Amino acid sequence: MNTSESKESEQPLQNKTFLAVLINTLAASLTNNFVWFALTFWVYLETKSVLTTSIMAGVYSGTVAVTGFFLGTLVDRYPKKLAMLLSSSSSLLLYVVAAGIYLSTAETTFRNPGSWQLWMFITLALIGAIAGNLRSIALSTLVTILLPESQRDKANGMVGTANGVSFLAASIFSGLVIGFLGMFWTLILAIGLTLLVVFHLTTLSIQELTHVHSEAPPVSFNVRHTIAIIQEIPGLFGLIFFNCFNNFLGGVFMSLMDAYGLSLVSVQVWGILWGFLSLGFIIGGLIVARQGLGGKPLRTLFLTNLIMWFVCIFFTLHASIVLLSVGLLIYMCLIPVVEAAEQTIVQKVIPPDRLGRVFGFSQSLEQAASPITALLIGPIAQYIFIPFMTTGAGVQWLGSWFGTGSDRGLALLFTLTGIIGFIVTLLAMRSRAYHTLASHY
Repeated sequence: MNTSESKESEQPLQNKTFLAVLINTLAASLTNNFVWFALTFWVYLETKSVLTTSIMAGVYSGTVAVTGFFLGTLVDRYPKKLAMLLSSSSSLLLYVVAAGIYLSTAETTFRNPGSWQLWMFITLALIGAIAGNLRSIALSTLVTILLPESQRDKANGMVGTANGVSFLAASIFSGLVIGFLGMFWTLILAIGLTLLVVFHLTTLSIQELTHVHSEAPPVSFNVRHTIAIIQEIPGLFGLIFFNCFNNFLGGVFMSLMDAYGLSLVSVQVWGILWGFLSLGFIIGGLIVARQGLGGKPLRTLFLTNLIMWFVCIFFTLHASIVLLSVGLLIYMCLIPVVEAAEQTIVQKVIPPDRLGRVFGFSQSLEQAASPITALLIGPIAQYIFIPFMTTGAGVQWLGSWFGTGSDRGLALLFTLTGIIGFIVTLLAMRSRAYHTLASHY
């Protein structure tokens, strides 16, 4: 980095267009997360069916994974502002249709988990929320177009902060609105906020490089072509698969952490605690936005992963809600650092006219990993680890210092997952793919 780039990287972000787009995307993301969280709460309260909400979560995660590549191709094919307008307009239309179904259906019908009206309503709201993913891909691409390379890491940190604010606010307000106002006013708020987002976006002027769309070959929905683009950058596929494997391991925590936490505290305390822990996303994003990622983002990414997995080894070593909370807060703070580092690296090595497809492909591959683990790990915990620490050999081998019972079976699984993640990260840092990519970035 030369002197001018160094001075530029130390300056605060002052690109008004980027900041306006970021605020607009924050509002859209908050609305979509709000709808999805509220819908999940409402469906459970209406049907009292855990199976229904589990299917919803699986369909949501699966749809995000499947649509990532398609949405990324749209981002590359069309101007980014148009892609974002398409995202919010699609959400708006789907929310309006969902509201029509809600108003025209008897309330008792929604209490039947098998009613087609319920599932039509769920599907429309789900697709409306998922349409917002088009925005996240477009925003990551706009970071490259609107900002110099030396400021992109900080911009990615701001994106992480916005995502954290969206997640935290949506998780709080969705429960309050469903509890005090109901689903009708949830839909009214979602439609109103989305209208404001669309109107504000139409007032923004986003100057894109004309050659991004004019000189590039026609963009097609071709997975093999996207794979070829990634293969042109030595080591990039290795980075994507590494993050995919991390998400695969992360599915262990996504699936079992609530069960473990509820073994330590009441559901009320656990809910309040998660609201506090979600601040970690905001804190981590703000740190990156202020300090950046350093001169070697790839090294930062891997060192951060080492810290995360090291924490995972110890935060359930004893049955302590304090130890768990401290560990989870550190983990949450580091997630935005990892995400910002990956985005910054991809933005550096991939041309702007191809970024959408690469981000979409990466999102599809990485998002597919967690649901797979979530489906597999439940039976593994139920039939192997819990018996091992309740009536099995683990009681004699580990019980004297690790503890016994169902919760300690889950804790052992978390500890082993942390050990695996730590070892794999160390091995990855010694791999050819790591050193090849490091030589380029």
